[in-house]
Amino acid sequence: MHNYNKSLISLPDIKLIDRYKRCLNYLRISITDRCNLRCIYCVSDDLDKRLFHKEILRYEEILRLVRIGVRLGISKIRITGGEPLIRKGVFDFLKELGNIKGIEDISITTNGVLLKDNVEKIKSAGIKRINISMDTLSRKKYREITGHDMFDQVWEGIKAAHDAGFDPIKINAVVLNGINDDELIDIARLSFSYPFHIRFIEYMPIGSPSVNNISKQLLTPEIKERIKELGELIPVKRGFNDGPARRYKFKGAKGEIGFITAISCDFCSQCNRLRLTASGKLRACLLSDYQEDLKGPLRKGCLDSDLADVFLKVAKNKPASHNIASHQPGEVAGQMSAIGG
Repeated sequence: MHNYNKSLISLPDIKLIDRYKRCLNYLRISITDRCNLRCIYCVSDDLDKRLFHKEILRYEEILRLVRIGVRLGISKIRITGGEPLIRKGVFDFLKELGNIKGIEDISITTNGVLLKDNVEKIKSAGIKRINISMDTLSRKKYREITGHDMFDQVWEGIKAAHDAGFDPIKINAVVLNGINDDELIDIARLSFSYPFHIRFIEYMPIGSPSVNNISKQLLTPEIKERIKELGELIPVKRGFNDGPARRYKFKGAKGEIGFITAISCDFCSQCNRLRLTASGKLRACLLSDYQEDLKGPLRKGCLDSDLADVFLKVAKNKPASHNIASHQPGEVAGQMSAIGG
């Protein structure tokens, strides 16, 4: 880990509140665009668009930007990728991140491939909550969706995280019509056996034509209809730091069921997040190409107050809602793997 300047130039007493009175206190940070899987809804066929090492924000740069963000009201951080666990030095970085005063919640999203061997390192870094991507319970389909035969490694990683006491463990399943939609009941049934928070995520058609396929969409009303044989979905009261999932629970279940309804019923009016890409761009919305550069000004030696102005500009220009309606082509050029999902 490189040394960094811990002092902060005095910043204006302004919080990240956008034009629609949304308080933006949540920053999702992609620390790499590289991944050890090639999920069909995430990565394009173009392998040449990966960032060069010098183009990716250094850890000390990310930490500086986080400190600025905290001064402006950021209190919740999620680390994503690509796959964050493949980046060298990630566990030391997570420890440094956890030492920043003002951050109330830090979590990480992983595909789980490297989880089993690194559970204790993640826990030692102070991470208590973890999201794991697992779109299927079938080894064959897992290979079809991700391009790799890694199902067993992922499931073992999930069990290792459970044994290590991570709570909650959220299982993210992107629902793909004609691919894994016949498994919805089996995936939902996991909530009876384990205290996992199962998250069914509507497929978001963004990026290149090789990724953007509207026919893969299956929306939440149909997903609910498919799993209703397991019982009544009982609403769960939202917590203060909850994300966008609409939460439910089956009677007698140890865990929960949640739905990320980005397409069928957007949650834009309650969105509280900004996104920092691995290349140093600050984005106001996953489903919008609007972004501002932080890496350039940072590396030119700009003051913290100048970088804070970029945060404030992005907050000011955060759209009221996204314009990707169901059954219409996506209009976002950026790739999910480069943005950080």
